[in-house]
Amino acid sequence: MYTIIKQLEISSAHRLSLSYSSKCENLHGHNWIITVHCRSNELNTDGMVIDFSHIKQIVKDKLDHQTLNDVLPFNPTAENIARWICDQLQPSCYKVEVKESDGNTAIYEKD
Repeated sequence: MYTIIKQLEISSAHRLSLSYSSKCENLHGHNWIITVHCRSNELNTDGMVIDFSHIKQIVKDKLDHQTLNDVLPFNPTAENIARWICDQLQPSCYKVEVKESDGNTAIYEKD
């Protein structure tokens, strides 16, 4: 089994739609640290699990310096963002960690 891990930092803003009153309903920003985990039993024809630049293109080019509510079709919680990233990087991605601030990390891991 081959495993690769790519860590990226993006700066983005979001506002959450919540069922309770919270200051997170207001537009605010984070310097997100995103860690993508991919694996495969076999390497592709280029000798890779997935190209690191492909991960960067999917994640950073889509989400960096954006208002996430404008580019994602769901409530942009850290949990939802982690799952979306994992879904974009199929079939090799199995786990994504999204850290929105010190002490606040959401992890999505496929079964």
